[in-house]
Amino acid sequence: MRRRGQLPPGPPLPSSVQALIWARAPLPFMERAHERYGEIFTLRVRRGRPWVLLSNPAHIKQVFTTASERFGAGAGEANPLLGPLLGPSSVMLLDEPLHMQDRKRITPAFHGGLMDRYGEMMVEVARREVACWPVAEPFPLWPRMQAISLEVVMRATFGNVQGERFDRLRERVVELTNWINQPRRLALLAAVGSRSITAGRQFREVMDPVEQLVLDEVHERRRRGPVGGDAGFEGILATLERSHAGDGSPMSETKVRDELITLVSDGPTATSLAWAFERLLRHPDKFARLRDEIRRGEEEIYLDAVVKEVLRLCPAVPLVMRRLIEPMQVGHYTIPAGTILAPSVYLTHLREDLYPNAREFEPERFLDQQAGTYSWIPFGGGVRRCVAAVFAQLEMRRVIQTIVRAVDLRAVQARPEGAARSSVSFAPDGGGLVIAEPLARRAEELVA
Repeated sequence: MRRRGQLPPGPPLPSSVQALIWARAPLPFMERAHERYGEIFTLRVRRGRPWVLLSNPAHIKQVFTTASERFGAGAGEANPLLGPLLGPSSVMLLDEPLHMQDRKRITPAFHGGLMDRYGEMMVEVARREVACWPVAEPFPLWPRMQAISLEVVMRATFGNVQGERFDRLRERVVELTNWINQPRRLALLAAVGSRSITAGRQFREVMDPVEQLVLDEVHERRRRGPVGGDAGFEGILATLERSHAGDGSPMSETKVRDELITLVSDGPTATSLAWAFERLLRHPDKFARLRDEIRRGEEEIYLDAVVKEVLRLCPAVPLVMRRLIEPMQVGHYTIPAGTILAPSVYLTHLREDLYPNAREFEPERFLDQQAGTYSWIPFGGGVRRCVAAVFAQLEMRRVIQTIVRAVDLRAVQARPEGAARSSVSFAPDGGGLVIAEPLARRAEELVA
């Protein structure tokens, strides 16, 4: 029987209590609700705007294929920090038709022959970073992955240029990320909203230098032309500016600021890379298979399966959100306008009917089956699917290859690491503690 205007069932707890639980343990909260209420249920984490979570691929397909005009952006609902961090004109936060206009402008930067150039640059960046890693002593992998990912995205955005301003921008972005990622701030953010972080002067003290350095680089590039240190490799900024100029709508400082902060604030790829080694190092047989494929220079078949399995089991973001502009029928329910429809990446990826032994790390499953459009959704789907999805997977493959070719890694402890909230994703709660040994030294030890 269809239930018009009635939301699906969900936890009866007050919104304030649900917000507190969500702040402390969002993944177990979703799992418990799913076990009790089924594949479509309602959470009331934000006052006045319920979330309807979905994990049935048929329902997810319906959301991803429905006309985009029926939805508003929902990313800021999932993470209230995104608004003040990225800015209102970020492509992630725009409603239609502005979102699609911006998406068409940036898409050419992530396709075609540029991807080969990006891949070469990713290897170069990873090699340089790995050469600086500690030897024979424990260190957390996540900050090292963050350093690689930040360098990659900065060079992809601005072109292959270096200098004092880039060094300072790199330092300030890390400072901003570390400031946000303090556990108390993240808990307040999830429970209370962005004002818990942005109302005080401290946020501006860490945010303003990032904004200023980004705009200084834009002004300098506009003054001397778009091409950076590697002639012909312009970067995403040049693509955006050229597209806006062609449309007769040059980018304002506000627009430039929002789009570039969106790009350089990338954190999910770094967490995915940390998870890749956290999982691989606790499955020596799978790591050995991957290592053999990489070091023999074979096709990237198993590597691609590893990347897909990491993104399935450890998705960077747990929910995809769409704000309903008009009522919509989903299953037995007519969901009212204003509600957030939230395909749950986390719950969908743990469905046993889609992925037998769903909690186990089994890259082999993607040797035998394709990643489903509506059952494997780490980058969302539909017209709002992450525009840099191909770029992110390429970065994972190239960085993993480079690390495996350069060093032998082992986990510091046998116990798997849990998930800890970071600014925009969930990282290993121990940072992915590892010990690295250069390949030559490791070979000498084995011979001795």
